[in-house]
Amino acid sequence: MEHSIRDEASAIVVELAGDVDLESSPSARTILLECVGKGKSVYVDMARVTYIDSSGVASLVESFQSARAGGSGFTLISVSEEVMRVIQLARLDKIFTIHDNLDAARQAGD
Repeated sequence: MEHSIRDEASAIVVELAGDVDLESSPSARTILLECVGKGKSVYVDMARVTYIDSSGVASLVESFQSARAGGSGFTLISVSEEVMRVIQLARLDKIFTIHDNLDAARQAGD
């Protein structure tokens, strides 16, 4: 898994790429929780995530819960079809805020 972080004035954009699986999910978890801990809204760009397993999903859920507890936003953007299927199978599409892209998320106020 690769990642990049853009820390903007009111939000943090985390781009994940590659597989978010048992091997890489501890790193993803650490990255996401550190960003959430800054108290800004976090946008997780998943356009280049090619695969996610249950441990990767758990990292997203934990980060979402931490953001919610801290009163900040946590939004998934540009989720690929393959990853969206996993999220839908876990019924997390009903819990996560998901947008097609960063502009759509910002326009929605998320």
